[in-house]
Amino acid sequence: MTNPLDPIGRQARAAGQILAHASATQKNASLDAIAAALKERSAAILAANEQDSAAAKAKGMAAAQLDRLTLTPQRLQAMIDGVIAIRNLPDPVGRRLDGVTRPNGLKIEKHSVPIGVIGIIFESRPNVTTDAATLCIKSGNACILRGGSDSWQSAQILIAAMQAGLQKAGLPGDAVQSVPSPDRELVGALLTLDTYVDLIIPRGGKSLTERVRKESRVPVLSHLDGICHTYIDTHANAKKAVAITLNAKMRRTSICGATECLLLHKDIAATIGKDVIAALLQAGCEVRVPQELLKLLEKTNGMPAFAGMTKLNESNTSTGTVTPAKAGVPFGLLKLAAHADYGFEFLAPVIAVAVVDDVKAAVDFINHYGSQHTDAIVTEDAAAADYFLHNLNSAIAIHNASTQFADGGEFGKGAEIGIATGKLHARGPVGLEELTTYQYRVLGDGQIRPL
Repeated sequence: MTNPLDPIGRQARAAGQILAHASATQKNASLDAIAAALKERSAAILAANEQDSAAAKAKGMAAAQLDRLTLTPQRLQAMIDGVIAIRNLPDPVGRRLDGVTRPNGLKIEKHSVPIGVIGIIFESRPNVTTDAATLCIKSGNACILRGGSDSWQSAQILIAAMQAGLQKAGLPGDAVQSVPSPDRELVGALLTLDTYVDLIIPRGGKSLTERVRKESRVPVLSHLDGICHTYIDTHANAKKAVAITLNAKMRRTSICGATECLLLHKDIAATIGKDVIAALLQAGCEVRVPQELLKLLEKTNGMPAFAGMTKLNESNTSTGTVTPAKAGVPFGLLKLAAHADYGFEFLAPVIAVAVVDDVKAAVDFINHYGSQHTDAIVTEDAAAADYFLHNLNSAIAIHNASTQFADGGEFGKGAEIGIATGKLHARGPVGLEELTTYQYRVLGDGQIRPL
């Protein structure tokens, strides 16, 4: 049976073969031209995005998803800056990674090469369109993009700008393509286009990732939910603990690097932990705590954030927030945690809190409830930090900094296609180096292998 995406696949394969052998100068020229095209077409891009955002809002899209979809002039400029940042990075293709000369004189070298054609399936974040495509261009890969229906108009005009930039630099515009419609059937077609596509990267929610893993005949590089934790140890600096946790949760609550669960060492729950929770509440974050911690906080005096907490007030039940299967019992923004609050990605100003006995219990908790994405410890105890960093299963383990640093740009990669949480090929931010593979080159002078 013919795959409806066969023509696109053939075009991508042909374009990828040209791009794979393009010089760094030519690829950089195309990225310069793409940045210029995005700037020139900024009014049209923002207008298309406004149409997407209005339609999504009319359909009742949740606030967190709407925030991801919406472009502003500042966000569009950040996308353009991201293109330039990628352009200024070293070319990842053609690097000599390793080499050895064997006793028989054979020289065996390991060199970085492009993967080939990459299919990228994403949801409602327009910046993924430019991040993904420009990372592929710089790493010598062609790409086939399938954006979500909510961001369709935005994605198409962004792709047209990038194709124009490629052509201006003398490279094939087919190196960046889109599936022809947001029809969900075409997702399945892309996942089975194994004749032409070498790798699939999904970037979106759990249901998308699960579908891709289930249906793909092409190797998949994916991440799970961003269920990130921040653990405050008994030897934490109080000022750092407050600042780091506030940033980790509240800087942008809708990104995958946002902390969703706060862990407190039992010995500091009523001291540093109290201060951290008060700061979160005062910042407008809904905090869900276990019963034993609630009793501890009820005894606290002189804390405006905890005033009036002496009894349950059923009339304060909140509405409109993201909740798991069972919501907690509210005290305004302070609630009792339900079991379902742990291991849940809120993507909203909501955080679950748990109390643990020590760093080992914290690691065990994270390895059980987390998604192997990004988790942090706040402590001045080097031994505790060392234990945390070496025993965590997560792709990114952080000491004394915010989980929101889980970002390709912050890692010096210019941008990233996603945060890989698996253990094969790539982990953490997927940037230029992660979009290459390698080839062994064996250089001889007439050697033959003995019988």
